[in-house]
Amino acid sequence: MSPADPVQRPPRPRRGAPEDTRRRLVAAAAEEFNRLGYEGTDSNRLSRAAGYAPGTFYKHFRDKREIFLAAYAEWVDREWQEVSAALELPGDASQRAARIVELTLAHHRRWSGLRASLRMLTAADPVVREFYRGQRRRQFELLARLRAAAGDPPRSREQDALLLFTLERCADAMAEDEAEALGLDAAAIRALLVAQVTAAL
Repeated sequence: MSPADPVQRPPRPRRGAPEDTRRRLVAAAAEEFNRLGYEGTDSNRLSRAAGYAPGTFYKHFRDKREIFLAAYAEWVDREWQEVSAALELPGDASQRAARIVELTLAHHRRWSGLRASLRMLTAADPVVREFYRGQRRRQFELLARLRAAAGDPPRSREQDALLLFTLERCADAMAEDEAEALGLDAAAIRALLVAQVTAAL
């Protein structure tokens, strides 16, 4: 590996179905965005990180922004799959809420670089902002479906928005050690989040 090319190239994957190639590109891109930030990489590097020649990228994505949005949609899917699984485990509302808070905090900590890029792009790029809002609408629908499946009474979209905004913003702040930097008690914030989620279950 030369100093000019710091990316360790994985072995070239076998030729497979286009959806497998796309999935591998998105997974590699998510890791690269998380590690280097949106501005710290480009389509060539993303292709090589997945084990493909740069030309393969453009068979699946128009540009770096499009694959970033695909990585973010996958991030949302993964988080909600984990939330759904946590709700199916036995326990009372506060136990289920504690699991949801812990997995959300862990998910945001694991992907803090990707989340930071998302916040930057949402503020600066109207296309990303609209996509983000579309994903938020999808989260409202997922939350309503989970509640209905559990037999819980419906809540207003405003109540769900407050819950999601609070949990997500706090999870980002905790992932970036903002609470500690401000001299706040992280355990107390966790407990308050659990109480809020418990009230919503």
